[in-house]
Amino acid sequence: MLKGASIQWTPTYGLTGSKNLFIPQIIAYYSNCSSKDTAEMARDPASEQLNEYKKSVKGDPPVLLTGNGAPIADKTASLTAGPRGPMLIQDFVYLDEMSHFDRERIPERVVHAKGAGAFGYFEVTHDITKYTKAKVFSKIGKRTPIAVRFSTVGGESGSADTVRDPRGFAVKFYTEEGIWDLTGNNTPIFFIKDPLMFPSFIHTQKRNPTTHLKDMDMFWDFLSLRPESTHQVMILFSDRGIPDGYRRMNGYGSHTFKLVNDKNEFVWCKFHYKTDQGIQNLLAEKAGQLASTDPDYGIRDLYNSIADKKYPTWTFYIQVMTEAQAQSFKWNPFDLTKIWPHKDFPLIPVGKLVLDRNPQNYFQDVEQLAFDPAHMVPGIEASPDKMLQGRLFAYGDTHRHRLGPNHLQLAVNCPYKQLSIMNYQRDGLMPTHNQNGAPNYYPNSFSGPVECPAVRSPPIKLSADAVADRHQPVNEDDFGQVTTFWRQVLDDGAKTRLVDNMVNSLMGASNFIIERAVRNFSQVDVDLGKRLTEGLRKKGKIINVSGKSANL
Repeated sequence: MLKGASIQWTPTYGLTGSKNLFIPQIIAYYSNCSSKDTAEMARDPASEQLNEYKKSVKGDPPVLLTGNGAPIADKTASLTAGPRGPMLIQDFVYLDEMSHFDRERIPERVVHAKGAGAFGYFEVTHDITKYTKAKVFSKIGKRTPIAVRFSTVGGESGSADTVRDPRGFAVKFYTEEGIWDLTGNNTPIFFIKDPLMFPSFIHTQKRNPTTHLKDMDMFWDFLSLRPESTHQVMILFSDRGIPDGYRRMNGYGSHTFKLVNDKNEFVWCKFHYKTDQGIQNLLAEKAGQLASTDPDYGIRDLYNSIADKKYPTWTFYIQVMTEAQAQSFKWNPFDLTKIWPHKDFPLIPVGKLVLDRNPQNYFQDVEQLAFDPAHMVPGIEASPDKMLQGRLFAYGDTHRHRLGPNHLQLAVNCPYKQLSIMNYQRDGLMPTHNQNGAPNYYPNSFSGPVECPAVRSPPIKLSADAVADRHQPVNEDDFGQVTTFWRQVLDDGAKTRLVDNMVNSLMGASNFIIERAVRNFSQVDVDLGKRLTEGLRKKGKIINVSGKSANL
């Protein structure tokens, strides 16, 4: 606390005493503050950014220039015909400024619109070369530059960082074999298992197109009609539904991937990155307070921790499953709504993710940072995971819409460790690399780039009776893993908070939707269904719930 004159605030005068003493009290207060007290009032690194820039400028400030590099004589007044006359079209300073200003925003991401970014490195600490030939894992001690973007999922760019929502956790590895983008979340599972459902799911998380308001009928109607969402919904409304910033949460690649070694042998794989800061979450009341007092809490916390050299780290693990194990596994191993139990498929340590550098310019380094799960390197491939298969198209497509066909030539996205990217793509919006006059067609007789048979993938056996059809899941267990989560993972306090969070959200939905949702949760555990029913009735919602439960 600051030392010096004691000040007591009152609703009437602001400071105790007569109005005449108001100014003298303030003067006395600050005159009694020591230099140590002043130091204690220092602002955090994010707040000091402009002052730090000012210190970095040596000598006189730089000359102000137009976009084409011409000096500007006067930046405070437009060119007009006399002091009261109209503006002149020849005022290039104005035209240059305004035409750029009109275009300085790009479409925000449809999902994951608001986020924080940072840079650092991945260091290998354990040998997994028996599983994969990817050079990023080639030897212990190897470091690969990375970029990471954290985000909320459903809100707009101006939404609060402390909402109840999954968090995106995407990692870009700048490897010598090209870019590897590992796009994941802070949960190992997701709400749906078929990508055809994704647009509808996201619509229910956004705004009602008629009212332009968040709509609990939309939200709970969809989720209650898709029971496979139950596992993710339970995690969302648990304590982990609101992480305490981005540094204190885990990350997961979530999907199943394929690792291929130098003998062309493969295993199925899941990626995990566990926070070394320890998991911490915000209770709903505290999160609500921060949403009003510091809606950028997560971005600020990450920026300041790195600026203060308290670099956040995560330990990187994999789980592996053989082809034989996948064929006999109790659940579909490529189902994104299911986990692989750690007791059956233990975590294998691989390395460390370290973030030690803040972005220099948010728009350039974070807003234009584009991740695509289709960006893999030799030794890491896709699996039959339906959601992953759908994302292999969707992410690149949205980047071409937001950033243009040459978004991979942007500095933050380019595979810069490949000294010169050579292919047969040309032109489009704002290209910066014309590939030094190489031919733009294939095959050719003029030394254009050629194939690399060494990276050919091993074949995958498909069922002989496979036919093209829209297959619905058969005999899928939507509640078994969720029952384990409720009974074995959550303690009594966590169960109570989860029920309270659900009740407060369900309250906004129509009765028939509430009843359907509670019936689903009753199949997780009869106790969960009863507690939800009791909580809703205490809030004045009289519902009639019947149906089988996991206990019957």
